[in-house]
Amino acid sequence: MRPGARVAGAIEILDQILSRHQPVSMELQSWGKAHRFAGSGDRNAIGHMVYDALRHKASSAFIMGSDAPRALVLGALRQRGLEAPAIAAMLTGADHAPDALTPDELERLEKASLEGAPPHVAGDYPEWLHPSFERVFGGNAADEGRALSRRAPADIRVNTLKATREKVLKALAEFGSIETAMSPVGIRVPAPVGDARTPNLEAEAAFQAGWCEIQDEGSQIVAALTGAGPRMQVLDLCAGAGGKTLALGAAMQNTGQIYAYDDDKHRLKPIFDRIKRAGVRNVQILKAGDEKALDALAGKFDCVLADAPCTGAGTWRRRPDAKWRLRPHALSERIKDQQTVLARAVKMVRPGGRLVYVTCSILPEENGDQIAQCLADNPNFKALPFADVWRAALPGEPPQSADGSTDHLVLTPARHDTDGFFIAVLERTV
Repeated sequence: MRPGARVAGAIEILDQILSRHQPVSMELQSWGKAHRFAGSGDRNAIGHMVYDALRHKASSAFIMGSDAPRALVLGALRQRGLEAPAIAAMLTGADHAPDALTPDELERLEKASLEGAPPHVAGDYPEWLHPSFERVFGGNAADEGRALSRRAPADIRVNTLKATREKVLKALAEFGSIETAMSPVGIRVPAPVGDARTPNLEAEAAFQAGWCEIQDEGSQIVAALTGAGPRMQVLDLCAGAGGKTLALGAAMQNTGQIYAYDDDKHRLKPIFDRIKRAGVRNVQILKAGDEKALDALAGKFDCVLADAPCTGAGTWRRRPDAKWRLRPHALSERIKDQQTVLARAVKMVRPGGRLVYVTCSILPEENGDQIAQCLADNPNFKALPFADVWRAALPGEPPQSADGSTDHLVLTPARHDTDGFFIAVLERTV
């Protein structure tokens, strides 16, 4: 396909996404089936354009003076670094390319800027979330939003039960792999640029052999800050597919016991194959939704990891369509879910044990507000300064939390080059 035809394909797919409110992956797959002449390179390039248009939806609409799919794709190409003449050369009106640029479009591509744009536009996040962003980030809200709109790298956690960091770095050297800055068991493959493809790391021999797992560096930090170690009793309360369960198993050197629980059997399903591949042998998987079995273990755990259901606002680099689909009622539902998780989690911790509350969100309603309420309701718990926990678990000096807190840690792409995460460590005193 010619470049112009690819642009036309991106506009067509984006129109379907915005009008039908479907996830990007579904519309890309549907378009590919209906246009089988498009090769893998074409589909990859079109997919990147669609994702970039969604990453920069608000700012591109501001620049182009329109939120129509065509305007969003043109604005995304400009924000990718293409100059107006290069974009104009793609739009010829021939060979399945979109119609040529209008004089207004050309002028905007040449001269328009984000000067004077409000923070939610400059930061590319929904306007109704601006009060939340401002609460957390103050005057840095737009910068934090922009960072959440960038493409994300692929982070990898070395499975120390089977391999070393050096071994995995060598195995993935062709992808430009480097050590992560904070996690001592992390490796990073840089984000693709332009139409470059994201490597399929799960197809690599190192992954198939169980030497490593795909896991954002922020998630690796979460596992480390649990303080889980050999011979401990640990509960992964919202285990999902088991990414953090595997990290805990490696940290515990296959000793002690990890109980993995989730109330959804479909979320839990992948964990069975994953623990086999990783060689983790100290995990007991509880039946999904079996609250009686869980209640029987109350008060027995050295550490409870509560990776609570959330809006996923910290993962927008990877799922840019999700931020525009998020609605206030969905946030309210997640807050209720989190309250339920915390109410159960506090019952599971033994005296002197630790509760680690985590979300992949940067919204204060899901994070600091929940911890404040939990501490008010449970005076037998106290918050541990995250810097102290960090020094006991990880090398190097702890970073600053993106919200300035000392009690909990907010990781963000802008400050820490990770996905957005909230981590609070509570200790049961009696």
